[in-house]
Amino acid sequence: MDIALSTYHIKFFMVKSFKTFLKHTAKDFHNQSVNPPVVRASTIIFKSMQHIRKTQVKAQKKPTGGHFDYGRQGTSTTYILQRILTKLEDSYHVFTTPTGFGSVFLAIFSVVRPGDEILVADPVYSPTRILTENYLKEFNVRTVFYNPHDLKTLENNITKKTKLIFVENPGSNTFDFQDLGKIISIAKKHKIFTAIDNTWGTPYYLKPMKLGFDMSIVSATKYYSGHSDVMGGSLAVNKKVFNKVKAAEKITGLRLGPDDAYLITRGLRTLDVRLDKHSENAKKIAAFLSKNKKIQLLYPFKKNSENYRMWKKYYSGASGLMGLKIKSSSAKSVKKFVNSLKLFGYGYSWGGFESLVLHQEFRETGKRKYMNLLKDEHLVRLHIGLEDPKDLIQDIKQALRYLR
Repeated sequence: MDIALSTYHIKFFMVKSFKTFLKHTAKDFHNQSVNPPVVRASTIIFKSMQHIRKTQVKAQKKPTGGHFDYGRQGTSTTYILQRILTKLEDSYHVFTTPTGFGSVFLAIFSVVRPGDEILVADPVYSPTRILTENYLKEFNVRTVFYNPHDLKTLENNITKKTKLIFVENPGSNTFDFQDLGKIISIAKKHKIFTAIDNTWGTPYYLKPMKLGFDMSIVSATKYYSGHSDVMGGSLAVNKKVFNKVKAAEKITGLRLGPDDAYLITRGLRTLDVRLDKHSENAKKIAAFLSKNKKIQLLYPFKKNSENYRMWKKYYSGASGLMGLKIKSSSAKSVKKFVNSLKLFGYGYSWGGFESLVLHQEFRETGKRKYMNLLKDEHLVRLHIGLEDPKDLIQDIKQALRYLR
């Protein structure tokens, strides 16, 4: 399959605005549809063997995609999504995977080998911690966790065996913002690969590739999709790691399907509109919650805090996900507060149009070296959706009366 870009009207250089690009890219003038169609294929058929060989030669000359001889490599539907995301990330290429965690695995699997060591931010997503700390140990890969607020714990643990620094920013559930530029400087000094989970900010608010990261991960399940009905992941890469990731993707078979790719492409059309509204609503909720003495807001809101300074230094905005550290001697009252919310759904994931809440237990936060949570402190995660913020504030207000 040989994809002609002109058919899908990808205006990579004709518009400068992120917002305009999302609305006008990838129009399908061949089928006369605003969005490219879903193309499903396991077998890619050709007119002749010569046509197959010619396509394979083209694929070698242009390894970033668009020329397929087998369905596992993708179809026009997945390829169009990859090209859109490559533009958004300002990257050399973007690989797409069936889940966000699939992109985490692909990034690590691509560059880490037995005998290597990796440095991982302490407040990473719990499954990332389990993968790096437990499973990789069985393959003779050593993991060291560093303190996001003390990068000496990062640099002092670098050895000749250190292959990768894996960052999640902000930290999962505790929302620790790190000095990303300093991390990149340390990595370049020691010639170490870098990867970042940028799901919270997305390239709308932060472009890690511009900062110098080798790999940037986004769970497309979240804001890219925006409607809580699809799973997927993206892994943006620079030219330095491209061949490593491409080889790993081929051997693992981690490839997003066309139906999910279509839904994610459709969701991307309104990414900017939705994130702007998530951010607007979250700021109003944060302002309300900041007045409560029992609650420490885990969100870039207080201007004199280290987290705010690190957020402001690198991000152009904040998404709708936040944490609350609630001080209460009664765990039951915290659970009562959570269970009394009426407009917040109870469920995992986030990034959809709806508001969500979770009372964080140990299995959600994971075992951490640098997090000191006292017995009378409790973590609650809120995803602020697209509802009327006045209604959300009233809902939170009525539930807060149960806190003791």
